[in-house]
Amino acid sequence: MIKDNNEVQIDFIVNKEPIKLKIFGENSSVKTIFKIDNAEAIINGEASFQLIEGHFYEYFISGNYRLKASEIINPSRINSSSGRIVPNIYVGTLTIDILDPRDKKCAEVKIEIRSKKISYRSDYRLMLEEITEKCIDLLLQQNSPTAQNFTPNFESDSKTLYQRFSFIKSVLTSEEFNDSIHKIIAIPVTRWEDTEKVTDVTRLRKVGNKEIRQMTGSGNRIILPDNHSLRRNFSSLPSKINVIAIQESTDTPENRFIKHALITFAAFIGDFREKSKIGTRLNEEASQLENYLDNLLNNSLFKKIGSPTIIPLNSPTLQRKEGYKEVLKAWLMFDLAAKLIWQGGDEVYEAGKRDVAVLYEYWLFFQLLDLIKDTFQIEPKSIEQLIKPTKDGLGLQLKQGKHIAINGIHENSSRKLNVEFSFNRPFSGKKNYPNAGSWTKGMRPDFTLSIWPFGIDQQQAEIEELIIHIHFDAKYKVEGISTIFDNEIQDEDLEETLNTEEKENDKGNFKRIDLLKMHSYKDAIRRTAGAYILYPGNSEKSYQRQGFHEVIPGLGAFAIKPSKLNNGIGELKVFLNDVVQHFLNRASQREKIAFKNFDVYNSNNKDELREPLPETFGKNRSLIPDDTSVLIGFYKNEEHLNWILKNKLYNFRTGTDSGSLSLGIQEINARFLVLHGPGKIVTRLIYNLKNGGPKIFSKQDLERKRYPNPSGDLYLVYQFDDEIDLIFKNQKWDISKLSKYKGGRSSGIPFVVTLTELMKVVAK
Repeated sequence: MIKDNNEVQIDFIVNKEPIKLKIFGENSSVKTIFKIDNAEAIINGEASFQLIEGHFYEYFISGNYRLKASEIINPSRINSSSGRIVPNIYVGTLTIDILDPRDKKCAEVKIEIRSKKISYRSDYRLMLEEITEKCIDLLLQQNSPTAQNFTPNFESDSKTLYQRFSFIKSVLTSEEFNDSIHKIIAIPVTRWEDTEKVTDVTRLRKVGNKEIRQMTGSGNRIILPDNHSLRRNFSSLPSKINVIAIQESTDTPENRFIKHALITFAAFIGDFREKSKIGTRLNEEASQLENYLDNLLNNSLFKKIGSPTIIPLNSPTLQRKEGYKEVLKAWLMFDLAAKLIWQGGDEVYEAGKRDVAVLYEYWLFFQLLDLIKDTFQIEPKSIEQLIKPTKDGLGLQLKQGKHIAINGIHENSSRKLNVEFSFNRPFSGKKNYPNAGSWTKGMRPDFTLSIWPFGIDQQQAEIEELIIHIHFDAKYKVEGISTIFDNEIQDEDLEETLNTEEKENDKGNFKRIDLLKMHSYKDAIRRTAGAYILYPGNSEKSYQRQGFHEVIPGLGAFAIKPSKLNNGIGELKVFLNDVVQHFLNRASQREKIAFKNFDVYNSNNKDELREPLPETFGKNRSLIPDDTSVLIGFYKNEEHLNWILKNKLYNFRTGTDSGSLSLGIQEINARFLVLHGPGKIVTRLIYNLKNGGPKIFSKQDLERKRYPNPSGDLYLVYQFDDEIDLIFKNQKWDISKLSKYKGGRSSGIPFVVTLTELMKVVAK
């Protein structure tokens, strides 16, 4: 009995004593308690009394009885006959043990915990059906281990029995199978065949030798009148005669196969029913499915059809005709589904649990696997590892917490790439650079797509910053993008919002915490280029936020829903195609950043610099001491120095002679010039070099500028100006302490140092 004020009373008998269990919804403003009729409950494999996940309830049971405590049942410390029901994120049939005053189990009550999502029933069925189909496709591959015959051991398979039944049920209760049977019943395949029947001689239309012989010898004859046209040959004719007639028949080999398949299905499901305990979910669902199959067999079509003598697998009708080909597929799937064991299914439906959120994660694995195979045009050999022979069947290796990696090579005209698609890949925490993993705590995204150049292994790609990881997390319970990417929250409200949403997360109401998790993946897992939420949205488009100007790095969400027609995976496919094109761009920003990271973080340079320097903003934004070159030049005398300062030019000889400057990247990109003279190893003469590097001057060019006594033919000439930061004007440097400085007669040889090296020889 259910009341309008969001409460329910469940009546049952214990030891001939009437007991009442009352359940009250704590949220009185929202209806969270329901009762469905028994027929609907049986059809859906559910309990009649139903609560909603994420809500809280109070209960009271009469007669000094109590409910057994569990993660969901929290008895009161004051009165053990009352307490709270806290489903949190549990979904499925909850079996609650009733304990008597002596703490012994005396009864049990079943309550269904429904998902908040209205479509969870159809989603659950469709996802389980499609997972079954994907597994069967794997099993049917040429190299898959399908040669063994296997019959479930109903005595020893108690844990996997419902798993097997669920796979089989998903085949036989699919919309495709149901529609196919009704198509066959409505328009069955027929054939014309000769049949012998007795007919009145007066209705005879065609006379042959067989009919003439009957006219002369059959009994029960009729005397012909004297004026009859046949009187000259026969004085009498038999009243009845056997003739051959062509008749349309439905008793064809193909229809016999359909009947045989239905009988096989019904018998197998009957075994499940007989071997399961009465009252269990398996027994109830098996009974319902068996009745469904028996009703199909009771159709008049199948009563006219005999048993098959052969199975016509090569029949064009079975292979091509609508209805028949689907039943043939179901028959092949059925045999393999009975062999399939899925330990990961424990999280989906063990002990009546129906965790549609976990099933969504498994379903997405196969959707993403197909998408990646198609996008990167690969057929990974490692996919065969998904299903392996076990001692009692064929085991699907997909299980939460168990890492599975599918590898392949993508090749096009300009580049070959290694591609790895991982399920539940762990990234170990506190790993030192440059090792793979997380630099904080360990993390394990639901799905990870890793891409790196062909020719090196994954470990080397990590070390050289040549790999990227893109992570995806399945969030079945996300209602829509707006619940995650809401930009309207003001800074002053953020802390309160986060605290509230962390509490909601415990109830299964995932919101902003999901977005923060994506940020955690991106920021903590090394070489992560993107993190994205996958959720079963309806009409919303994907949400992508790019970190810079390219498709990656980024964050976002994609709506992918269980559907036969349009599951929304198209937008994710567009995104992955963009990722492929991005990797083909060898001039991308990501490539440049990756090299910079490798160059900087793999350096063994442990220099420290705490001397005053100009701040790196504005025109000094690129003033990185280790990357800033300083030319150390020599002036011969005061006349030479005066010419340098007057013309704002400084020249170096070219060629191979001693004192010439070797021209490299550091020399060309030098930013500062420091001058020192004979016997003056401590100097404060520093100048800004103009952009563009040195120019080549001839001896005549310098003579026109009145350069004192040029001796060479060609010179490298730098231009500079007097504008120098005040911090430099107040400093002086001891050139002799630089490692490249050569004293004596070689003190005039020019050389280049970094700004870091220069600042280490500041004279105090």
